[in-house]
Amino acid sequence: MTGDLSSGEAREDGASRGSDRRLRLIVAIGALALRLLARTWRVEVRHGERFERVSAGGSVFIYALPHGHLLPLMWHHRARGVSVVISEHRDGELIARIARRLGYRTVRGSTSRGAARALLGLVRELEAGHPVAVTPDGPRGPALSFAPGAVIAAQRQGCPILPLAASASSAWRFRSWDRFMVPKPFARVAIVYGEPRWVTATTTREALDEVEEFQRLLASTVAAVDAVDGVDAVAAVDRADAVDV
Repeated sequence: MTGDLSSGEAREDGASRGSDRRLRLIVAIGALALRLLARTWRVEVRHGERFERVSAGGSVFIYALPHGHLLPLMWHHRARGVSVVISEHRDGELIARIARRLGYRTVRGSTSRGAARALLGLVRELEAGHPVAVTPDGPRGPALSFAPGAVIAAQRQGCPILPLAASASSAWRFRSWDRFMVPKPFARVAIVYGEPRWVTATTTREALDEVEEFQRLLASTVAAVDAVDGVDAVAAVDRADAVDV
């Protein structure tokens, strides 16, 4: 009996080590591919003064961005000491490891799994002086929805939320709920910062009443970045190449 258990545990341990080695290899290849691809992008930033205003003097704030725009925005803001909230779903570990290779700190959790832990981690990162990035519509959508965690954290810390979004002149789009965007080589990538906003509520309960306003603010930022190419969001998605995942 003991021998059988030991043998089974050994097989599980070996499988776990093999899985981790495969994951490390995928992360290394993925990070390298991203660096090679992203260095061909032509990035244009609109309303950068809004970012400068909230980040002046090392002040903390919360980036709020659509889940589908994560890749180009994560690349543009790399190596700045930002903490990014990443889900505990199956693809989360891969994204977390790539994010760390790009110089991000990571907080694990989401609205559907580990929400309380994610909120606590988010607040702790802000208290430690690190700006935090969240995708309030992730990890399951619907697209451009706004989970309340960022608003609650901003209310507790008295810091602003800065909405931002990206578009690309040509991109691959996953056939997923967020139509995850991967700009193609040499694409023109536009990044737009929306108006930063502070939570005016004095209690968590009151802060929840402001979530819809932050959702509208993020949606207007997405509309602004889509306007850079002179098309609406639906046309941009239809024009992009879809990729099954």
